[in-house]
Amino acid sequence: MHTVGPIAQGRLIKKHCELLKSCYQSCLELAVQNGLKSIAFCCISTGVFGFPQEKAAEIAVDTIRAFLKTYEIEVICNVFTEEDFEIYKRSLG
Repeated sequence: MHTVGPIAQGRLIKKHCELLKSCYQSCLELAVQNGLKSIAFCCISTGVFGFPQEKAAEIAVDTIRAFLKTYEIEVICNVFTEEDFEIYKRSLG
C-alpha cells in the first residue's frame, strides 16, 4: 500500500491536517477491506513535505486509536529518527 501525504510547507492549515488524517484513515480502511492483519506507517508528510512532527504524530495516533475502537488490526508506527521516536512515545502515552 502507498499513500502520499500533503505538502505542508509554510503555515499549517486545517486542510493539511484533514488530508493527513485521510491518508491514515484510507490506508486503515483498505487494510481491513483486504483482510490484512497488520499495517505499518512511516511518519507521513514529515521531513521534506514539511508537516510539523508533533502535529503529524498527534493526527496519526488519534486517527489510529479511533479506528481501533471499531476494527482489530495491528498497527506499527515506524519512525525515522530518535526525535520521532520520542514524539510518538509521548503521543502514545
